Amino acid sequence: MMKNDRRARTLPAMLTALTVALAAAGMGATAQAASVSDEDILKDAETTHQVVTNGLGTKGQRYSPLAKVNVDTVKDLVPVWAFSFGGEKQRGQQSQPLIHDGKMFVTASYSRIYALDAKTGQKLWKYEHRLPEGIMPCCDVINRGAALYGDLVIFGTLDAQLVALNRDTGKVVWREKIDDYKAGYSMTAAPQIVKGMVITGVSGGEFGVVGRVEARDAKTGKKVWVRPVVEGHMGYKYDKDGKEIENGISGTTNATWPGDLWKTGGAATWQTAYYDPDVNLIFMGTGNPAPWNSWLRPGDNLYSSSTVAVDPDTGKIVWHYQNTPHDGWDFDGVNEFIAFEYKDPKSGKLVKAGAKADRNGFFFVNDRTNGKLLAAYPFLTRIDWAKGYDLETGRPITNDDKRPPNPFAEGAAGEGGKGKPVFAAPSFLGGKNQMPMGYSPDTGLFYVPANEWGMDIWNEPVSYKRGAAYLGAGFTIKPLYEDYIGAMRAIDPVSGKIVWEVKNNAPLWGGVLSTAGNLVFYGTPEGYLKAVNAKTGEEAWKFQTGSGVIAPPVTWEADGEQYVAVVSGWGGAVPLWGGDVAKRVNFLEQGGTVWVFKLHKS
Repeated sequence: MMKNDRRARTLPAMLTALTVALAAAGMGATAQAASVSDEDILKDAETTHQVVTNGLGTKGQRYSPLAKVNVDTVKDLVPVWAFSFGGEKQRGQQSQPLIHDGKMFVTASYSRIYALDAKTGQKLWKYEHRLPEGIMPCCDVINRGAALYGDLVIFGTLDAQLVALNRDTGKVVWREKIDDYKAGYSMTAAPQIVKGMVITGVSGGEFGVVGRVEARDAKTGKKVWVRPVVEGHMGYKYDKDGKEIENGISGTTNATWPGDLWKTGGAATWQTAYYDPDVNLIFMGTGNPAPWNSWLRPGDNLYSSSTVAVDPDTGKIVWHYQNTPHDGWDFDGVNEFIAFEYKDPKSGKLVKAGAKADRNGFFFVNDRTNGKLLAAYPFLTRIDWAKGYDLETGRPITNDDKRPPNPFAEGAAGEGGKGKPVFAAPSFLGGKNQMPMGYSPDTGLFYVPANEWGMDIWNEPVSYKRGAAYLGAGFTIKPLYEDYIGAMRAIDPVSGKIVWEVKNNAPLWGGVLSTAGNLVFYGTPEGYLKAVNAKTGEEAWKFQTGSGVIAPPVTWEADGEQYVAVVSGWGGAVPLWGGDVAKRVNFLEQGGTVWVFKLHKS
């Protein structure tokens, strides 16, 4: 009996051991499945159960093939949950959420990041970066999102650091200093993962920083290469021990910059990079040259206010296109360059192209293999600084009388050494600013959040002082029209035609999501998340979030249901820099909430 009893006890023990072993194997498989791979990232645009990149794919089209929420069903879209970032720290909220393995990862103002249950909104963990005194973000304490890779979630901070956290616990795995915040550097853009590297830029163009593109090993944070985007600066590669290896100067020293001004040349890379595996190029927009006063820096001032295409394997610039040579209006060139297939109207052939709605008011189409300008159309009703673009040379046909006059010319300086003001449109906040546009392969249209405004702008003397504002200009922004400032516009990239528009009283400052449901989602500062017909612009649905929406929406599916999410929270550059426009919208309330929606079940 004892022998039989022993065997009876042994069998359950054996089964228990087997169960534990199988469970362990299953846990290993689950852990492996739960990690974010390079393949996950490259397939994000076609994957519907998760969002693991900024832009819903490395090309940045912000399009989803989901169609359960469509023009017919969207009327039944209702809130599922809402999560408040809490505390007194609100200001502008510009984050695009990421969703993976049932979790949402979303950043917030003041360099915070949260992990939430994607179905319920329950907070799983929170990391709040300890910011020092003296940070110098030019345009609010915002953050535009994170990146996912392996078991890490990675984001940048206002004191110019890059932080990688364990996705399950929120514990810091690695932290790397990007640059010195006391010199004006900061980081606000969402990183992008390319070939196991985390690709980032820097913010701080108004402080005379030097813009650059950086690649780091996403698992360790160690540098792989650095490519400056101001002519004259040396690029570097790094060996396994972190030793610097020279990798060629960007451009030719003093070719388009006079004297030593290139040393503090600006061109901050303060938006997210995008990547096209078809041509194996990283596309990064570059900001304004420093200082704003263009009379101090004759020449084109490469590679400011441009799109640069960088080889991810070498860290070298393959091509560039300068949208605004010798920028004197702070038009930047940081807006996203979105890869798409362009049907050449002359030959009928498909061209690997990219599109960019620039702050200077023109919508550009370039060959993404070599940067050749294919088309340039105005997407605003008024552009003063240029008449158009010469497609042969790729250069703007400028109106020289709309450049702020030289304050150093004899008899030109007014009170306090200031030059005479000139009125120009668009304003320096741009025809389109940080808010990412979207593209639908179904309609062939780009959806551009545009703004119509102008500015009085003048130049004045300035000299560089480390960590101080480096403008040499003054300005006052003014609306052009009484009935609207913002306009959501659908643009045909082949003809340049504005197919439809939806006007908005306040400036549009949030991004776009288009879907196979024939919908375009976008938010307004007045607090609405809206869905309009992608073909006609007709409003199909809206929801009041309680604060201004200046962030891009996302969508995904889980258990057969389609979800839509957006972050709400008014702030950003407009209330800080907007002049008369800021007064016009000073009734808008701050906030900090993630809203998630799905179709109501009857």
